[in-house]
Amino acid sequence: MAKPQEKVSFGQRLKQIGMVFQFTAKQDRWFAPLVAAAVLLPLALTVVAVILWGWIWLPLGILFALLAVLIVLNLRSNKAMMNAAEGQPGAAAQIMENMRGDWRVTPAVSSTTQMDMVHLVIGRPGVILLAEGNPQRVRGLLGQEKRRLSKVIGSAPLHDYVIGQDEGELPIRKLRTTLLRLPRALSGKDVNSLDKRLKALTARPQMPKGAIPKNMRPPGAFRPSRRVSSTDCSAATASTPSHC
Repeated sequence: MAKPQEKVSFGQRLKQIGMVFQFTAKQDRWFAPLVAAAVLLPLALTVVAVILWGWIWLPLGILFALLAVLIVLNLRSNKAMMNAAEGQPGAAAQIMENMRGDWRVTPAVSSTTQMDMVHLVIGRPGVILLAEGNPQRVRGLLGQEKRRLSKVIGSAPLHDYVIGQDEGELPIRKLRTTLLRLPRALSGKDVNSLDKRLKALTARPQMPKGAIPKNMRPPGAFRPSRRVSSTDCSAATASTPSHC
C-alpha cells in the first residue's frame, strides 16, 4: 500500500515555496522579470478598478496577483528542474518519486560501475523500466530486466524507455507527460498485488544475525581444537606412553 503523505504545516509550506523561488531564480534568468510582471499588471488593473468602482476590487486584485505569481512559479520551476536534471545520473527516478499519483519507484534495480542504471516503476499503466546511461550498455540491462520481470508480472503491460536525446530515446523533460498519457490498464488492487510480487523478486536475502545454527554449519567447520591437559597426559602416559 502507498504510504500516506505526512501533513505539512503552513510554515513548512512557505519555506518550501521560498526554496523553489531561490532555485528557479538561479536557473532561469527570465523568472524574476516574469514574476514582476505577474505582480504589477494585476495590481495596476486593480488600481484602475478601485478608482472606477470602489475598494471592493482591492482584495480581488491581490488574489489575482498571487494567483499569477503561483502560475509563473509552477511553469518556470518545472522547466528549471528539468534543465538541471538533464544528464544527471538518477534524475529519472527522482522525477518519478516527486510525481503526483500512485507511482511505486525502485531506483537502480540494475546498474553498472559506469553509472548505467535501470529504474523500476509500478503504476496504473503497468510496469515501467527507465534506463539511464550509455545506450548500448543500458539496452543490455533492459533486456535482462525484461526477461526477469516477465516471469512474475503476468498479463500486466511492460513499458521500457531509454532516457536521452538521441533518436528512439525519451528526453527527460518529456518523461512526465509521456507516462501520464499511458493508458490505465491496472486497478489500485492490481498495483498493490504486483508491487508485492516484484518486491519479493527484487529482495536480497540477508544473513541471519548471531551464531550460526549447528544444522547450517558445514562439516568440520567451527570445531575448536582440544588442548590436552597435564592430568590427561599423565593418565594417558600410564596406558599408552606414546600419546604424550
